[in-house]
Amino acid sequence: MKATRAVLLLALLAGCAAPAPRCAGLPGAPMLSATLYFGRTAGGATVDEAAWRRFLAEVVTPRFPSGFTVLDGYGQWQGRASGQIAAEPATVVIVLAEPGAATLAALEAIRADYRRRFAQESVGLALADSCASF
Repeated sequence: MKATRAVLLLALLAGCAAPAPRCAGLPGAPMLSATLYFGRTAGGATVDEAAWRRFLAEVVTPRFPSGFTVLDGYGQWQGRASGQIAAEPATVVIVLAEPGAATLAALEAIRADYRRRFAQESVGLALADSCASF
């Protein structure tokens, strides 16, 4: 009986221990990894390279001047209202930034601007904690 109580007590105390720092023993510092997914078709027309570059320069770069990565690809999207599947060119932007409210606000502003500017129903966003170094 005493051994069982000791095991339970140790388990409870282990649960109360402070968690290890996220990047302990790993190279880099805690960062937020944000991946944005932009469809490149608007109202049947493609968002051309000039319009995309202008968007990056006017909207993304001022919010993340320390850098980001842009990848071109292809994607599919099911319209919420119609239920129809649309296939289109896509561009993915990956940002590593300090975690926090300011970063989240900047990401939301980018998404809102793109939706408004190019008549998009949505801009995808995936977030993950990471350890990063440059």
